[in-house]
Amino acid sequence: MNWDTIQGNWKQFKGNVKEQWGKLTDDDLDRIAGKRDQLAGRIQEAYGIEKDEVEKQIREFEKRQKDQF
Repeated sequence: MNWDTIQGNWKQFKGNVKEQWGKLTDDDLDRIAGKRDQLAGRIQEAYGIEKDEVEKQIREFEKRQKDQF
């Protein structure tokens, strides 16, 4: 699954994102609106982790979504 699919179906994936990164608020998720770069930025801010680690987590998230759908 690629990120375009996630972005296009953001409302369905918001719950999975919230489950993965619980510190993100519903307002955060609404503002992100499926944009990968904005998600990465919010994760960095909320969790205080490096960009490389965030990218790794997002790639793993994408793979898990593929397995579910």
